[in-house]
Amino acid sequence: MNNRLYYGDNLDILRNREYFPDECVDLIYLDPPFNSNRNYNVLFKAESGADSEAQITAFEDTWHWGETAEETYRDLIVDAPEKVSTAIEALLNLIDRNQMMAYLVMMTARLVELRRVLKLTGSLYLHCDPTASHYLKIVLDAIFGPENFRNEVIWRRTSAHDLGARQWPAVHDVILLYSKAEVWRWNRAYVDINGGRIKGFPHADERGAYATRDMTGGKAGGAEAYQAWRGRTPSSGRAWALPGFHRFPEWLRDALPSEEVWVSLGIHAKMDLLDSLNVIHWPAKEGGMPRLRYYMEDSQGILIGDNWTDIPPIGAHAKERLGYPTQKPEALLERIISASSNEGDIVLDPFCGCGTAIAAANKLGRNWIGIDITHLSIALQKYRLLDMFELVSGEDYDVIGEPTTEAGARELATDSANEGRYQFEWWALSLVGAKPVGGQAGSRRGKKGADKGIDGIINFFERDDKGKSKPKKVIVQVKSGKVSAKEIRDLNWTVEREKAAVGVFITLEYPTQPMIKEALAAGWYESTLWQKPYRKLQILTIGDLLGGAGVDMPAPQGTFKQAERHVSTDGVAQKDLI
Repeated sequence: MNNRLYYGDNLDILRNREYFPDECVDLIYLDPPFNSNRNYNVLFKAESGADSEAQITAFEDTWHWGETAEETYRDLIVDAPEKVSTAIEALLNLIDRNQMMAYLVMMTARLVELRRVLKLTGSLYLHCDPTASHYLKIVLDAIFGPENFRNEVIWRRTSAHDLGARQWPAVHDVILLYSKAEVWRWNRAYVDINGGRIKGFPHADERGAYATRDMTGGKAGGAEAYQAWRGRTPSSGRAWALPGFHRFPEWLRDALPSEEVWVSLGIHAKMDLLDSLNVIHWPAKEGGMPRLRYYMEDSQGILIGDNWTDIPPIGAHAKERLGYPTQKPEALLERIISASSNEGDIVLDPFCGCGTAIAAANKLGRNWIGIDITHLSIALQKYRLLDMFELVSGEDYDVIGEPTTEAGARELATDSANEGRYQFEWWALSLVGAKPVGGQAGSRRGKKGADKGIDGIINFFERDDKGKSKPKKVIVQVKSGKVSAKEIRDLNWTVEREKAAVGVFITLEYPTQPMIKEALAAGWYESTLWQKPYRKLQILTIGDLLGGAGVDMPAPQGTFKQAERHVSTDGVAQKDLI
């Protein structure tokens, strides 16, 4: 399966068996939008369908109860597996029809499909917060089975702030981990041992610094495991227990009998052998329990648990920050992907936003699939993949759902139910690499208020009279309806007002002769750096852009905030890292 991005509603896309046959994905990470910052009581306040249905198209980190949620709820009751329909009915009886329930209904429908596309050895990570995590866990138990619940990971995303708080400040997110079956892909993850310092390994012998491990466990290992050894007996409910043969360091495995012989020995005989090799620690305290020595030099690090406090949020000036409101650190996604997939596996993010999971998967040599419902997010991911890995849309990966013909572009522009005007505008701007003005990442609606005649901007650098670098800009307007010479005159006025170098007019309709004459009359912009003239006003049709045309201008810089270039450790070219 080729790497790909899908534009559209992830529920429709996931239900398409041609796109997603059964059991085709190894790992799923999703961070679905939810407005957890709203007043908790508001989330549970009943909504009128008429008001809320008009709002649901915004998709701005919130869900509302309306016709779509009601229809999805009825579909789940009728078509979903019995445990799922029972769970969703019980939740509706518990919390009624409100934003929270709309969110749960919409998520349940998608999680049912996500389980279907997950391979038997696969796993799913659902990123949420304590506002909804307990409800989502009920839903996931019903879909995946409570026996396949693996972890509730706590990620500390910020530090506590004393801003007159009257309760414990919320500083963490929840990541719920479920597997599809009992046997699932899992690679242990470790963190460095205090930067190589001895701290954490308080003991030492001739081999070096070491810590100790308990040699008892909660599972029975036969009658002998509960009996006294060297005058010590495990506490009530415990039994003697040792790591598997393969978990011992190589030097210790070489000193022990073969694995076949080791497995045949009783637990007391095994401990006798280990004691003879001086790898059992005997406390100085009389009657203290013996423990297994664990040497720093043999350590891969400290095994990571389910409380992640070592990955900070993205700082205000971090190189990876792209300005997306819910952007997660790449380190967080790299940990998840490394632990639950191998190179060549397929990683899916059905709410991919600005593409952090996609970028992390590509960096780690995984294949990937992303889905998002806004063309702005798809555009952000295109730029990120280009900046980080030199990957080009249509060459190194596919984008499915974007218009490829003028007819498709017209259909997008007239899709009023899906905020088509803004979707068309964002898509058209992405064709020339322009940054949307006022576009809110994560939203299906465009800018609010007057745009002052500017839909997008392309930045570049020029030289002033003294040879110093000076930022300049290209202003872009996008029109999907009827056009006339008036729009070109208005664009010319906007270019002059903003002191821009070039104005670009993107139109779905073909320009009239008066429009072309107005554009030609505007004259030229002379580049001192490139020693070349550029048309001051340029008209590009969607047909031109789909045919490979672009803006005639100096080389652009800083269109979107650029993602940091990924440098491989083995000298492999960026675009060959897939």
